[in-house]
Amino acid sequence: MNIYHIFCTLKDGTSDMAFAKALANWLDHLKTANMIESWRLMRRKLGLGPDDLGELHIMIETASLAALDEAFTLAASRTGAAETLHFEVTRKIKSVKFALYRDFPDAERKTGNELF
Repeated sequence: MNIYHIFCTLKDGTSDMAFAKALANWLDHLKTANMIESWRLMRRKLGLGPDDLGELHIMIETASLAALDEAFTLAASRTGAAETLHFEVTRKIKSVKFALYRDFPDAERKTGNELF
């Protein structure tokens, strides 16, 4: 499983609940299209966490990098429902950082299984 992490801060005056709704609309659209497996939106609690990562953390799970690339291609097309849904998310974000992780060890790992 590949996990795409998005850390962001919303623009001043942006409703956190409006952002959560827009994000759900966009990511549920990708899930319905079988481009992502699942997603989560989390908020920093008690101010704990590095300031430069932002207050909100989104995790998007994909079965493969090809599926993630398909979702990126859809967003980049800037057409139809995808453009409307994606824009409603991105227009609310002030700053953003991204990361990509994978489960480990995973099926792609060919050596080192002797430890398990």
